[in-house]
Amino acid sequence: MSQAETRQLLLNAFEMNAPGHLSHGLWTHPDDTALHYTDVEYWLQLARVLEQGLFDGLFLADALGVYDVYGGGPDAALAHAIQTPVNDPVPVVSMMAAVTKHLGFGVTAQTGIEPPYLLARRFSTLDHLSRGRIGWNIVTGFLDSAARAGGAREATGHDERYARAEDYLAGLYPLWETSWADDAVLRDRATGRFADPAKIRAIRHDGPYYPFEAVHLSEPSPQRSPVLYQAGASAPGMSFAARHAECIFLPNHGVEATAAHVRALEAQLAREGRSREDVRLFTSVVVVVAQTHDEARERYESYRHHAQPLAALVQLSSATGIDFSRYALDEPITAAAGNGIQSAVAGLSRAGEPVTVRRLLAQSPLGGRFDPIVGDPGEVASRLIDFADRTGIDGFNLVRTVTPQCFAEIARFVIPELQTRGRFKTAYAPGTYREKLFGQGRARLPANHPGRARNDA
Repeated sequence: MSQAETRQLLLNAFEMNAPGHLSHGLWTHPDDTALHYTDVEYWLQLARVLEQGLFDGLFLADALGVYDVYGGGPDAALAHAIQTPVNDPVPVVSMMAAVTKHLGFGVTAQTGIEPPYLLARRFSTLDHLSRGRIGWNIVTGFLDSAARAGGAREATGHDERYARAEDYLAGLYPLWETSWADDAVLRDRATGRFADPAKIRAIRHDGPYYPFEAVHLSEPSPQRSPVLYQAGASAPGMSFAARHAECIFLPNHGVEATAAHVRALEAQLAREGRSREDVRLFTSVVVVVAQTHDEARERYESYRHHAQPLAALVQLSSATGIDFSRYALDEPITAAAGNGIQSAVAGLSRAGEPVTVRRLLAQSPLGGRFDPIVGDPGEVASRLIDFADRTGIDGFNLVRTVTPQCFAEIARFVIPELQTRGRFKTAYAPGTYREKLFGQGRARLPANHPGRARNDA
């Protein structure tokens, strides 16, 4: 067999600490429990479902502003729970870590909202409490509403956001990696010495945006630096991801576009002195599965009845900077994109067809711009395997639909089918989150990563 035929897939549950995420409107479905997102038990149950199903990770999205481009204000987002309200993703992780032993957690946090010094402590704390199962999804932030909430007039320009993120990480890495030596912690009860001050140093970062001088407040955690996620798809974003990320999210614009993106990333990785084996690549999919094909189609139609495709346009308006409310259903959309997500702008047109509101709505049958995979276990497994093998990705972020039903049914039906075909693990590997993704003995960033290379001296 070829490597592609034997490579095991990675599966993350894709969630948000909110009643609605990317399948807009499905919180209204009678089987959905997302309205309990403020309850501890909602998250504990989800963690148990995912660990019992051998999911690799739970990836938690976040947004620090409201979607207020559509219609010139936030009313649509507020009325339909379009990622609003949204609670902090960090506190729920420590609770879920307490009832699991292996599940990894990817937490979204934006650069620049707080000093690197504070974010470093937060992720070290999570890494300690989870025994090394934390990842950080690095986002630079594009919402003007979030910028205004922080006291600015508008979001920083696209390319400058990445320049600022470079400086932010340049300060973070030495806090995590070298402020405390590996043998700095003594815990010597007899002498009363907890640590050796000679082996702890203050980090002085003289970067252009986030200068500081500080000793890292946390002792070294199991991974030191969290597993680094990133989703940049523009030219600056791809360069940033190839330099820093260990797990990279690619937009799902179909097999051919995704395969091309993988090839471009491989070339970019080589330019950064890294290899394809240094990263794990994911794309997002929506799966609707049941025991039989007919039952899956029936479930899909039930979901469609509750979905709100228009809500996808509300989110897309803020992502692109285009107010789609100003266009008639079949009027070609010609407005220039704003200072948003460049890959979202590039992905508007599919197969060269003119962009209209009607077409965009048709691309969002379950309230998000995804072409759902619907079928019985064999059909879904075949589709996932085929996509991965033809594109070269390593795994999928499985977008929440009706929760926790969607994840429980993937664990019940799809994962056993993938296991039968030798394409999914039958047990968790030991070790930290990074070791589960990359192999035993790799709890820390590798030597060729800039977080280690620039700080080991």
